[in-house]
Amino acid sequence: MRRDFFRVEATLMQAGSPSAPVRFEGAIMNYPIELTFKLLAIASQIYIRDANGALIGYVKQKLFKLKEDINIFTDESQTQHSYNIKADRLLDFSAQYNFTDANGNLLGSIKRKGMRSLWRANYEISDAGARHVMTIREENGWIKVIDSLIGEVPVAGMFTGYFFNPSYIVSKIDETRIARLQKQPAFFEGKFLLSPLSPMSDDEEVKVLLGVLTMTLLERSRG
Repeated sequence: MRRDFFRVEATLMQAGSPSAPVRFEGAIMNYPIELTFKLLAIASQIYIRDANGALIGYVKQKLFKLKEDINIFTDESQTQHSYNIKADRLLDFSAQYNFTDANGNLLGSIKRKGMRSLWRANYEISDAGARHVMTIREENGWIKVIDSLIGEVPVAGMFTGYFFNPSYIVSKIDETRIARLQKQPAFFEGKFLLSPLSPMSDDEEVKVLLGVLTMTLLERSRG
């Protein structure tokens, strides 16, 4: 199975440490992983970098698509395709987003968890056999409410992306917390840091990063 970025070849050297080094494709790269969303670009662009600033993933989201179809590349010139995220239906609250590698092999999927997502983000990640293996939950739903209310206020709404920053926990089905995604203060862009909370296998690494990327894209309208 191809893992052109973030394939783990060694376990976390320091379990629970947000800066523990991990081996990716023969090179040492460090957490936290940074996801940066360029909000003012004509087409949404997403940069995925490791703690050393090395680019490990790039997305240029297509405009005016009724069905999400996101290609992830290892470089900004988009010459090396590594993963695809695609919805199984037209944009819908209950759509499932499937993860495939560059060869079209199904890796897993993510889906919103029913009405719970109206209060705070709640998503389920499944493996290639459609078995529920992980959950992503927003830690504090009130941040969404405050962000939405202040976002409607002239001038003040411009600063919500700097002061109100949600965080998300990725857990296994046994409630073991394995990663946290934390939004960072930023103007005119969305910036998130993904940090490990416990050791993960290479397969879990892939699902976590593809899962939080998809979740963040679906939640991006919150600012």
